Amino acid sequence: MSFESLAPERRLGFGVNHLVALLFVAALIVGGALLAAAGSRGAYYSWGAGLALGAVFQRGRFCFYCIFREFIEERKADGMLAVLIALAVGLIGYHVVLTAWLPIPEGRLPPGAFVTPVSWVLVLAGVAFGVGMALSGACISGHLYRLGEGYGRAPIALVGSLGGFGLGFLTWSTLYVNVIAHGDAVWLPAVLGHGRALAVQLVVLLVAAVALALVNRSSVRPAVSRPLTLGKLYGEVFVRRWPPLITGVLVGLIGVIAYFRVEPLGVTAQLSTVSRTVLDSAGLLAGRLPGLDTLAGCIAVVSRAIIDNGWLVIAFVLASAASAQLGGTFRLTLPTLCNGATALIGGGLMGWGSMTALGCTVGALLSGVMAGALSGWVFFAACFAGVWLGVKAGLHKL
Repeated sequence: MSFESLAPERRLGFGVNHLVALLFVAALIVGGALLAAAGSRGAYYSWGAGLALGAVFQRGRFCFYCIFREFIEERKADGMLAVLIALAVGLIGYHVVLTAWLPIPEGRLPPGAFVTPVSWVLVLAGVAFGVGMALSGACISGHLYRLGEGYGRAPIALVGSLGGFGLGFLTWSTLYVNVIAHGDAVWLPAVLGHGRALAVQLVVLLVAAVALALVNRSSVRPAVSRPLTLGKLYGEVFVRRWPPLITGVLVGLIGVIAYFRVEPLGVTAQLSTVSRTVLDSAGLLAGRLPGLDTLAGCIAVVSRAIIDNGWLVIAFVLASAASAQLGGTFRLTLPTLCNGATALIGGGLMGWGSMTALGCTVGALLSGVMAGALSGWVFFAACFAGVWLGVKAGLHKL
C-alpha cells in the first residue's frame, strides 16, 4: 500500500489508530523525560534525533532501497532527489561546524566524523549491502521504520543482520590486516581545502540532480486551489508522502544537529554491539579486534547496556509507528516461507556489509558524505550498484 493510494483528505474522527498513536507518543515523551532526568546527555540527544528521524523517514518514505529501485525500474527520481538534497544540506551544515572546529583541515581528521579507509573491501561491502537490500526489501533503516508499519519481513531481516554482523566480526581481522589497514581515510577538505571541497561536492550533487530531473518520470501532483481545511491539512501532513524538498532538508538538518550535539547519525552501532557482545561472551572473538576501535564509524562495543545509538533506534521505531498510525499506513503483513528466507539472507548480507564498511546507508553513506569523506561517496556508488544488480537479477521478486 503506497501513500499515494490513500485518500489525501479524511474525516478527523478519533479512532483506534489515533489511540495507538497517542500511546506511542506518550512512550516517546516518557522515554525522553526519563533520559533527561537520568542526566545522560548523549542518550537524551540520541533519543531526540531518533524521534525526528523516524517520523521524517516514515513520512518521506526515505528507504534507500525503495528510492534506488523506483529509479532503476520506473525512472521515478523523487526519492533520489530527496537523498541529494539531504546530502547538500548536510554538507553545508557540516562545513559550518567543521570550519569552526578545524579551520586548518590539513594533517588530521574531523573529530568523530565517519571518515573511513577506502579499499576494494569497502566496495565489496557496499555491493553486498545493496544486494542485501534487494533481497530483503529494504535497507536497515528502512526495515526499522517499516517495523513500525507492521512489515512482517522487517524483524526477520533485522535478525539476519545480527548474524551478518557476527560474520563481519569473524572476517574483520583478516580483511583489516591484509587490506583495510593499507587504505587511506581520505577527508576531502584535507585534500582540497574546506571551500573547494564543499564547492566540488555541491557541483557533483547539482549535476546529478539536473540529470535526474531530465529523466524523472514521477507524476507531479496538480496544485489544488480549494480552501485549506483541517482534513486537507491532516492529509498533507500525515497521509501523503512528503515532497522530496521537505524530506531532504529535514534529513540533512537532523544529520547536522546530531553531529554537533552528540555524534554522526547511524542506526547500526547498537545492533552490531549486540552481535559483538554475544560473540565475545561465547569466546568466539579472540580479544581485541585489530584496528576496529581506532576507526570512525558505527563501531560496535562489548556492552550489555543500551548505548546511545540504541536509544536513537528505539525512538526511531516508536516515532515511525506513531506516524504510521496517524497516517493510516499501518498494515500488518505476514511473511511467506520464501520471502522470509530472502529477508533473512538479505539481512545477513547487509549486516556483513555494514560491519565491514563501518556503517550502513545512514552512517557510512549519509553521515560519511556530509562529512566530506571519500568513503561515503564510494559506499554510495557501491550500494547503488548492488541494488542495480539485485533488481536486474530479479532478486527483489523472490
